[in-house]
Amino acid sequence: MKHLSTLNKYFWKYKKLFIAGVFCIIISNYFRVLSPQIAGFVIDAVEHKMSDVQNTVIHPTKKSSYNILVVQLIQWFELKKFSLSKIVLICSLTLFLLALLGGLFMFLMRQTIIVMSRHIEYAQKNEVFKKYLQLDMSFFKSNTTGDLMNRISEDISRVRQYTGPAVMYIINLTTTIGLSVYFMLRENVELTLYVLSPLPLLAIIIYFVNTIINKKSEKIQALLSDLTTSAQESYSGIKVIKSFVQEKVSTAFFSKKSEDYKKSAISLAKVEAIYFPAMSLLIGISTLLTIGIGSWYVIFKDNSVTAGTITEFVIYINMLTFPVSAIGWTASMVQRAAASQKRLNEFLQISPSIKDSTNATLTKVSGNIEFKNISFTYKNTGIKALHNFTLKINKGEKVLVLGKTGSGKTTLAQLLLHFYKPDNGTITIGNNDINLYTIQGLREHISYVPQDVFLFSDTVQNNI
Repeated sequence: MKHLSTLNKYFWKYKKLFIAGVFCIIISNYFRVLSPQIAGFVIDAVEHKMSDVQNTVIHPTKKSSYNILVVQLIQWFELKKFSLSKIVLICSLTLFLLALLGGLFMFLMRQTIIVMSRHIEYAQKNEVFKKYLQLDMSFFKSNTTGDLMNRISEDISRVRQYTGPAVMYIINLTTTIGLSVYFMLRENVELTLYVLSPLPLLAIIIYFVNTIINKKSEKIQALLSDLTTSAQESYSGIKVIKSFVQEKVSTAFFSKKSEDYKKSAISLAKVEAIYFPAMSLLIGISTLLTIGIGSWYVIFKDNSVTAGTITEFVIYINMLTFPVSAIGWTASMVQRAAASQKRLNEFLQISPSIKDSTNATLTKVSGNIEFKNISFTYKNTGIKALHNFTLKINKGEKVLVLGKTGSGKTTLAQLLLHFYKPDNGTITIGNNDINLYTIQGLREHISYVPQDVFLFSDTVQNNI
């Protein structure tokens, strides 16, 4: 989870949207938890009417357990001496109004939290892409394209699931459970403890299953990167595959990687599938306990529990069904996001081997170019491209370098552009060491036509 702490800078950046979203979540859930109290009050009012209890529309011991708004509504009923039919009608309209307000704030909740997550996703993609451009050529030679593409697409997408839906549901289920349990405890502490007794078992299940999910999520992300790389290489080298009639070999190779990914994904899905049946079972047990123990209170114990109380508790338990069942789904999203953010953090912490030296101040390139005893070996292949190479090019001269394939002609140009650092020797421009020039200033003044032909997805004019 520590890997997700790097996202705090984004939450701070978009704190206005975040705070507004939290406010909307709390208000929405506040309106929702009032509904069971009104429904319970109506049940008790009907029961009192049928029992010919005319002095009050509510059991006197229950007023203290209700929310202040519900108490004021009941006091208004008693003051006006409304008939039961009018009370039921007003309560029905009140329930509709509460549902409407709750839905409105729920809509605003999504318009703030989810919009914030899209802003964070946009900022993260820009950050990762900027990092791509800062890294040197040796990094791209030692890392596959598929893995790099997976970080900016799949990994960031999974992190967005955390910054948006997961954060929203964490706050939502926390406030829903908190408010519901609070009013249940005010209603009847003993009954609440009985009803909520299955929840510790739920917490234990979540702890163990989350540990498994975290490990499997990291493995799946690595396999997905490998699979993406394999597909990208096949697309790029399709002419070679067809020329050497290697379609079956390529298909078998890809199928093997795809099979490994499928098995890991199915294994994760099986673990996640434990959540929802467990949630349904525990919620069902809680509902059964509410009706059974509540009825026992009504029949055999005292009058602190009424039919309205049982109604309230059943509605509260049903309200808790989605938040409790969403714990597993939310935990899964958080674990996946943590695995993806770990990969992103590892990537963003990579320091390029080619960067401006501390004393690099020169930006204008002019003068003689001289290579002195240059030696260079490619680290990823071990190929020795240059050995004690020396060349001086005077200002204004035109020089043609000839040699067989692999003799180091391209390497020479790339060393001049500071794509790589020579193993030995020095390169000077205008009698200044190349390390005294900023990389941007150096490359802005040197025209380079690479051997590899590549056209961007744009017009020919823009490519030129």
